[in-house]
This record gives sequence, structure tokens and C-alpha cells, in this order.
Amino acid sequence: MAEGLKIEIVSPERLVLSEVVTSVTVPGTEGYFTVMSDHAPFMTTLRLGFITVTETNGTSKVYFVRGGFADVSTEGLTILAEEASPFHEFDKGDLQAEIRAAEEELARAQTPDDKSYAQVLVNGLLNLAIEAGQINGTHIH
Repeated sequence: MAEGLKIEIVSPERLVLSEVVTSVTVPGTEGYFTVMSDHAPFMTTLRLGFITVTETNGTSKVYFVRGGFADVSTEGLTILAEEASPFHEFDKGDLQAEIRAAEEELARAQTPDDKSYAQVLVNGLLNLAIEAGQINGTHIH
């Protein structure tokens, strides 16, 4: 059995995390999923959300991610994110501004497709705000 799971979180700006951990919970587009060592390989897309990394000593760290891909392979888990950062760098003020802008876009939407797209965006941002408000040291899905 492997000693742990190798995780790398990469954004266009930087390597956010690279270490061996016990498990990682990730916001997939179809819902959250958890990866541990010896997980079956797969690839999926990510949605806006928070990644919870459980370290080998049992402590958890949380990272923000905005879209991208998760690749689970025999080498571990690689997250290629459009945007990623440790939770302590996550700006709730920016999130509130994004929510207001999305709500304004929804109010301006004319076609059913535009309204549907804008509503999905508003819902995703509101869910993110709820999750961010629940994080206080640990984050459990």
C-alpha cells in the first residue's frame, strides 16, 4: 500500500501545493469527490469551490479553486485550476462584488438561455459564499 497521495494544485500563476497527504476532497462539476492513495484513475472538470486536503498528521487545509481539471492517476492527483489559492488568501469582499455583478447580469438577461446561464452563475456564487462562511479552521463535506 502507498504511503499517501501525492497532490499538486497548479494555477496559471503558481504551484499552490505539492505534497503527500492522506486524502483530498474536490469540487467536481457533478459534486464533491474524495481521493485517497490507490484511487482508480479518472479525469473530471472542476466547479467553483473549496478543496479540503487532509494531511498525513490528520490536520486539514482548505484551498479555493475556480474551475479547471482534476486528473487522478497512479502518480497521484493533479489539479490544473483556472484560479487557485489557500483559503486564507480568499477574498470574501471580491466574492460579494461578483455576486452583485451576477445578480445585475441576471436582471438584464433578455432570453431564456441568458436568464438560465445568469441564474446558474448567481446560484454557484451564493453557494460558494455559504461554504466560505462555514469554514473555520476545518472544512468537511
